[in-house]
Parts: sequence; structure tokens; C-alpha cells
Amino acid sequence: MKKRLYLFDTTLRDGAQTLGVDFSLEDKHLIAKRLDVLGIDYIEGGYPGANPVDTAFFEAPPKLNAKLVAFGMTKRAGRSTSNDPGFQQLLSAKADAVCLVAKSWDFHVDLQLGITLDENLDAIRASVAAVVERGRESIIDCEHFFDGYKANPDYALACAKAAYEAGARWVVLCDTNGGTLPHEIAKIVAAVTSVLPGDHIGIHAHNDTEQGVANSLAAVLSGACQIQGTLNGLGERCGNANLTSIIPTLLLKDDFAGAFETRVTPAALKTLTSVSRQFDELMNRQPNRHAPYVGESAFAHKGGIHASAVNKEPKSYEHVPPESVGNARKLLVSNQAGRSNILAELARIGMEVAKDDPRLAALLDDVKTREAQGYAYEAADASFELLARRALGEVPDYFDVDQFRVMVERRHNAKGELVTVSEAVVKVRIGDDVLMNAGEGNGPVHALDQALRKDLGAYQPSIQDLELVDFRVRILTGGTDAVTRVLIECREKSTGERWFTVGVSPNIVDASFEALLDSVNFKLLKDGVAAVARTESLVRFDGSAARRPVVERI
Repeated sequence: MKKRLYLFDTTLRDGAQTLGVDFSLEDKHLIAKRLDVLGIDYIEGGYPGANPVDTAFFEAPPKLNAKLVAFGMTKRAGRSTSNDPGFQQLLSAKADAVCLVAKSWDFHVDLQLGITLDENLDAIRASVAAVVERGRESIIDCEHFFDGYKANPDYALACAKAAYEAGARWVVLCDTNGGTLPHEIAKIVAAVTSVLPGDHIGIHAHNDTEQGVANSLAAVLSGACQIQGTLNGLGERCGNANLTSIIPTLLLKDDFAGAFETRVTPAALKTLTSVSRQFDELMNRQPNRHAPYVGESAFAHKGGIHASAVNKEPKSYEHVPPESVGNARKLLVSNQAGRSNILAELARIGMEVAKDDPRLAALLDDVKTREAQGYAYEAADASFELLARRALGEVPDYFDVDQFRVMVERRHNAKGELVTVSEAVVKVRIGDDVLMNAGEGNGPVHALDQALRKDLGAYQPSIQDLELVDFRVRILTGGTDAVTRVLIECREKSTGERWFTVGVSPNIVDASFEALLDSVNFKLLKDGVAAVARTESLVRFDGSAARRPVVERI
């Protein structure tokens, strides 16, 4: 029979200590529910009494299949559990389990707590017993356990034994400083599981030497049966062990999948990429493109030889199928790409082209020429799709930009404050109509975006929920006449779908506007919008040519 492993997520507590992260009450509820659907066994919700959000969370917690865990500290020295207000508030929290942090390094007991080693052991025993007496599952996080074991193995073990013998369901060994290496973890966990049952031992690893995942897996192979970690490796300093990497490893790698089981099903595993990216979206963070398993580049192939081999047999360059974790293979289009990359990328976007289609060679040459000029289509999938579909005659002629003008002015406002104002005017031709729109923004690109999308005539309903999310500039050559590459990220607010477009020019505003035009055209193409019909010319009754009047939108 396979050994049962238990997954403990501490994103809402330990992950909340990440620099720049501040969960709202609504955030906590949403994250807890996503973790529950994924199949996590324990969800640590926070520290009731430590701050208003955590206290409110435990006053009205979400309904979960997972066990909800309240975090806190063992009782204060010199007080009973009943005479410690903080400890009593912890016991009053609406939680299935209580996780208590306890010192297990004699150095910390002396320096931080200022009590004797025996008094610390008594506090552990009394605290665990009080939790068990309340009918809650008791978990002890032995803080700094590995550093403590190296300094004084007998005392570190005594702390773990005291918790277990008092009734703790889990005794978790914490690499709090994150400096222990996998071979040390394996040796020390093996020593602990030789005196305490492994099905009561957990591992809590930090990532300060980039070993958080490796240390967690080493602990499992040495007998530990609970793994603590966070979504996307969130956590203070360098983060915690990354459950987003640990979970697929447990389910997809033979040495673990054949020996262990978790509550995460193969179907739930296919939502992992979505969960990871939605979590970053919730925190307004850019997802790590190079993250294992779930990153945008995790199954991306740039070299033509690699792409050709992957098309023949995916496992030649992929260690697991991307769809097993809800990700997708991506063959990048770049100046290193070959015909295989182009064909695969065209197939991905729904374009079937014969291998000997002469337009394919022309498209590949165009891509390589443009990348030599500074374009980067591997990062701008929407611009590539427009380029490819134009080469195959599949992009309608939606509108033309006759001209644009941008003005940046530094002036005093009505309050006498010195401000910089950007204004833009864009003149577009849609069918036989000419529209002139003006807009203001925080900068020239924002002003251009506002002006371009203020009124696009018949296309306006389709672009109403288009939003510019990110703007990145890279200088490709030196000097004041440098060539500039601009990458723009846009989002469809109704669906959350995002795409990237690119523009290149010695003029940063021109490069930005090129990328903006691609974003709007891609939105119209994606929505299947038909182009407004256009006549070649209008003829007066007297035979002279005429144009439609310009309609100004200021």
C-alpha cells in the first residue's frame, strides 16, 4: 500500500510575511477555497488576535473540506494556559486544528525566551494538552529544529518528544533559517523518525539556499509524512518550499507516485497552472514565466531542432506532459526558429498550413528579418498571430491611422503646482469616415491609448473592455538615437485574458503606438469583428472627387 502524505498550506500565514503582500479578508476566503478544490489537507488561515483581518477570518471562516488551522504560540512562561489571554483567544478560534510554534533550539530558548530549557519543555506539554482537551487537532512547529539539532541534538529531540507525548498529531521539523542542505535534512529526519513515528512528523522548509523543494522531498524519503509550503513559494526572505512544484513532483515522478499518495487527484492537478496564475493575479504580481511546471516558459521550445524533435515525440525534450498540470506546449517563434516552430505555432492558434506552402517560407524570412531589427515575437504572441494571419490574408483592414500627434507640457496647474501633462490627437480612417480623437494621460503612451480608443466608430463596442495592463521598454542600441523595443500587455476585462504585442522604432512613441495598434487589431480579430466596408472614392454630381468630413472627438 502507498504511504499517505498530507499537504499543509501556509500561504495565508507564512506567505503573508512576504514583502509587499497584504491579504484582505476577501483575498483569504478566495485563496482558501482555491486551495481546498486543489486538494490540500490543511489550510493555515492566519494568527487570530494578531491583526483584525486574521481575527475576522476565524470569526466567520469559509466552509472547507480541508482542515482549517489557526496559528499561534505556546503559552507564556510563568502563566497557565487558562491565564494567557493570547492563548485563550487562539483556542476560541473557529478552527479544526491549532498549530503552535515552539522553540527547539536551546540558543533561542535562552536568548529569545529567557527561560530554562525545562520551562520551555513544560510550556510545550501544557500547550499541546490544552489544545487536545478542547477537542482540536494539535500541531507543533518546532522552530529552528535543524539548527537546534546540530547544536544540541538531545534537546531538539526532547522538544519533539514532549509535543508528541502530550498528544500532538503532528510534530513539524522547521528549517526556519533555510540554510540546511538536503543531505543534512535526510540524515536528521531519519534520526527523528527512528524514535518517533514518521506518520506524525512533518517538514517546514524555507528557501534561502534554493533548496526548499529538495529539502521537503528529502524529508519525505526519510520518513516524514506532512509537507508544509506555500503557493508559488511565497514567504518571508527567499520564500517557503513551493507547493506548486512539490505537488506535481509527488504525483508525476515514479519514485514518489509509486510509493505515496495525497488528496490531490489527477483531475485537480490539471488546474494547478490556473491556480498558480490566478493567485499571482490576485496579488497583482507578474507570474514567474520560468517557474517549473506552471510557468509560461516551462514547456516552451525555441531552437528549431528542439521543436522538430518535440513535434515527433514530446518526451524527447519534456519531462512530463504539459497538460498534466494544466499548462501548454509553446514552440517559440524567433530568429533561431525553423519551419517546425512556425508550423507548430500556427497550429496552436488554429491555422493549418501545408508544409510546402510557399507563404510559410516567406513568413519565416519575415520573422527573422524583423527580429534582426529588434522585434521579439517569442514574448509577443499576439503580434506574431497578426503577422502570420496577414501573411495568409486573414486579417481584415479594420482602420488606418492617417496621423497622430503627442504633446508633453510641463506647466503650473490651477493650484500653482508644477505638473507634466501629456495630450495626444489621433486621426483614423474607418471605412469612408475620418475620426479625430484627443486624449490626456499620465504620459505620452497613456494619452495615445486614450485618444486611439476614445471612438473607433462601429468597433467601439468590441474595445470597451480592452485595458492596457503593462508597458515595458528596452533600449536595443546605445546613444540618443537608440533603437527601442516596446512590449505592451493588454487585458480583456470581461474574461481576464491577456496578450502581448511589440513595436520597434528609434522613436519610443512610434514603437509604443505600433504595439498599441497591434493590441486593438488583435482584439477585433479575436472577437471576429467584420471590417467596415470602404468605397474607393465618393463622386460629386459634378464629377469631382470628395471625401467624408472629419468628425472630431475632443
